[in-house]
Amino acid sequence: MALYGQKTKKVTSSQDDKSLNHRSQTGVIAVRQSELESYDMDELIERYINYLRYERNASPHTVRNYRSDLLQFRGFLAAGLPSASVDIKSVDALGIRGFLGTLFEKQEKKSSIARKLSAVRAFFKFLRREGVLEENPSAIVATPKQDKTLPRIMTEEEMNTFLDRLAEATKTGDPTMRRDRALLELLYASGLRVSELVGLDLRSVNFGDGMLLVRGKGRKERIVPFGSKARQAIEDYLPIRQSTLQERKKSGQQALFLNVRGERLTTRSVDRLVKKYVRQYGPPVRVSPHSLRHAFASHLLTEGADLRAIQEMLGHTSLATTQKYTQVSIKQLIDVYDKTHPKA
Repeated sequence: MALYGQKTKKVTSSQDDKSLNHRSQTGVIAVRQSELESYDMDELIERYINYLRYERNASPHTVRNYRSDLLQFRGFLAAGLPSASVDIKSVDALGIRGFLGTLFEKQEKKSSIARKLSAVRAFFKFLRREGVLEENPSAIVATPKQDKTLPRIMTEEEMNTFLDRLAEATKTGDPTMRRDRALLELLYASGLRVSELVGLDLRSVNFGDGMLLVRGKGRKERIVPFGSKARQAIEDYLPIRQSTLQERKKSGQQALFLNVRGERLTTRSVDRLVKKYVRQYGPPVRVSPHSLRHAFASHLLTEGADLRAIQEMLGHTSLATTQKYTQVSIKQLIDVYDKTHPKA
């Protein structure tokens, strides 16, 4: 079986019987099995990345992370020599465990190590399915045990106070603060991933019904509601957006949230903005855009929302992923009990 993206070569009558079945009538020309076995790891990584990008419709963020993780793994196998080639058939479970060991020595977070092992596993699974390998050496490598820590998220009162203070400051602040307030209100009102937020176009917003058309992981689309405060914040920002497009002569730009150059805002920029404004107007907690997603789900759950409905709004494939928010809500209930019950 040829790899995804494989450039095929013609098979002549003089070639031996090691070649794969030749189906010339369909235009599919086989390559010899020995040629498949000669591919080095660098080429195989790029073929896998192409598979993620074009077949799986993975997001640019996912593709970037997978490439980075696999190249780091390849660097370990090559003993840090960039020019050294790595024979994929020489990689075994011991080599993968050795890679994990070096990550532990560097004191990387267990969550990061688990993510990198996940990338390695997916890569070898792909190679096995494509017929490059007979066995998946990563299948017997155990995932590092994760620390069970619950995130500290802002309470409903803290979140409302933060957004109210930001709204007040926006009235007299720089005009770009209208954009920043709009994206912060929308993050909390909808529970979007930051990649989904920056991926929104103006046409993705239905102001009349208070609905967003969101493209999530795997390019799957879903409908997500948002509230009146977020709608008003976006409407207040739209004149600034239009002015930016006119100044930069970018009339064809469809992105909802723009930077000062009239281009689509990046996830990194949103991360910086969230941290900046929480430092200025919020409680003394460490936050990220994902913290607002956590807060969205946990506050809905606390108010009695159905877990299945929250799963749908968050775009989770598995209910088990959504259930982690129940732990956060239970912890908040225990904290309230301990602080307020006379017999606690």
